[in-house]
Amino acid sequence: MKVKHYVKDCNLDQIFDCGQCFRWEREEDGSYTGIAFGKPVNIAFEETAPLEGTLTIDNSCERDFESIWYPYLDLARDYGEIKRTLAERDSLMGEVIGSGPGIRILNQEKWETVISFIISQNSNIPRIKRCIETLARLFGTEAGEYAGRTFYNLPTPAVLADLSVQDLEPVKLGYRAKYLIETAKAVASDDGAILEKTGDMSVEEAYTYLTGLHGIGPKVANCILLFSMGKTESFPVDVWIRRVMNRLYGFAENDIAGMKAFAAEKFGSYGGIAQQYLFYYMRTRDGKKF
Repeated sequence: MKVKHYVKDCNLDQIFDCGQCFRWEREEDGSYTGIAFGKPVNIAFEETAPLEGTLTIDNSCERDFESIWYPYLDLARDYGEIKRTLAERDSLMGEVIGSGPGIRILNQEKWETVISFIISQNSNIPRIKRCIETLARLFGTEAGEYAGRTFYNLPTPAVLADLSVQDLEPVKLGYRAKYLIETAKAVASDDGAILEKTGDMSVEEAYTYLTGLHGIGPKVANCILLFSMGKTESFPVDVWIRRVMNRLYGFAENDIAGMKAFAAEKFGSYGGIAQQYLFYYMRTRDGKKF
């Protein structure tokens, strides 16, 4: 089964290789195979004009497209208008956006995003991906097969809460293993009810909840808010954002509060989307491998 949909402002490399997700792999033909919401699929994009063309999702039906992939890929949002607005608000953003004009913010599963960004601390993307896939394979459930490969769901909070640090040693999480277990216990204590409601909370309420969990500081909390809760005003600050804000806007690299205040004033509700453009700009400009 395949579903096709015409989209604008889309580039799969920029979407799946910009550090916001970790369960997708690029194929030789430029498509991406991965899993989200328990559904393994392949996503391809045939460009018919710059940044627009036909999106094809293999192993999906129309119902799954409407309920899963349309919101997951944020297809209801007009990124063309957002790019125009950001460029009008800030003279430097035109060049910044030009490095990654096909970025779209994914609306990911909350629990997956919590796990992913706890694991992501002080690591790199290849290692993060290996840890996540090992965790899913060893402790998750089978989600199905695609192209001869078996895909696995990540372990639920209840399953992870019952594991020990020693159980997680094959995943090679280091100090992050304790964070995952303690956070899983907290989330499992109410069957994930509060976590699932965070998208309906104010950004301040959701941030307070997340930073109350083990191993989640300001940067990780803002990533979770942005990539799974629809809080597009969230402005995660990591080493790359500190670097680009220093180079482009003259902030001292330790002035995180100043950067956040600037983003709130300049970019407003699009702060997180601007952050992704800035992040991608800095990484590609410095020629670094994700």
